[in-house]
Amino acid sequence: MDIQTIGIVGAGQMGNGIAHVMALAGYDVLLNDVSAEALQKAVDTITGNLDRQVGRGKVTEADRDATLKRIVTTQTLAELGQSDLVIEAATERETVKQAIFEDLIPHLKPTTILTSNTSSISITRLASRTDRPEKFMGFHFMNPVPVMQLVELIRGIATDKETFEACRGVVDKLGKTAASAEDFPAFIVNRILMPMINEAVYTLYEGVGSVESIDSSLKLGANHPMGPLELADFIGLDTCLAIMNVLHDGLADTKYRPCPLLTKYVEAGWLGRKSQRGFYDYRGDVPVPTR
Repeated sequence: MDIQTIGIVGAGQMGNGIAHVMALAGYDVLLNDVSAEALQKAVDTITGNLDRQVGRGKVTEADRDATLKRIVTTQTLAELGQSDLVIEAATERETVKQAIFEDLIPHLKPTTILTSNTSSISITRLASRTDRPEKFMGFHFMNPVPVMQLVELIRGIATDKETFEACRGVVDKLGKTAASAEDFPAFIVNRILMPMINEAVYTLYEGVGSVESIDSSLKLGANHPMGPLELADFIGLDTCLAIMNVLHDGLADTKYRPCPLLTKYVEAGWLGRKSQRGFYDYRGDVPVPTR
């Protein structure tokens, strides 16, 4: 299966990162979003990130310019129909993803591989709502995409071998490492990572430690590059909560119960860095703990 053109649905943090690495690897990219503002912001972000890579000597100026020329943006979802591979990178809500696939499917080539960048939702269930469950799989990038080396590849119950091998070939061309995961809630990385973050929030909720002491303890005591609460803010507290709910609902085990304090922060709209407040307040020059 020769993949040359890649359609990406969603120009947010994950979508623009995926577009960046795909175009840099030589693929022609069509980046879609309902918002023209989001598309422009994505192009600006990709340009800035490429400029930083040039400054560090990781990318040449010629490669940067060629990469940007390979990225075309569109607000029309149907235009992605002729892509060889489509990666859905919309918000982590199953109803949103299903609506996107429903609108996109009538325009797809019979050979197009359809994938989702979901971090937790059942691939088998998403695939069952499409016309091509054998050509559907999970293609889960880590954030930030240009930096992180892992991609989780998740087969649904119907995914065929040819589709899996084609997607693994794309990961190889990106110079990243593929990890094959079974289709269970949150797959590998988030199955392990999110309960750790949730437990850190419980530790804060129960008064065992402050935001600062919890993050310092994990950075200095477990050699983590970021503390769990700092990391939660970086990921987005709404995303963390959504994944914990998927784990709790999908595995029916109380050990995955989201911490009430995490729920409270999301209800307040304190979602982390993207909203300027989470476990830290980012509105000043230096992040300040909010508890």
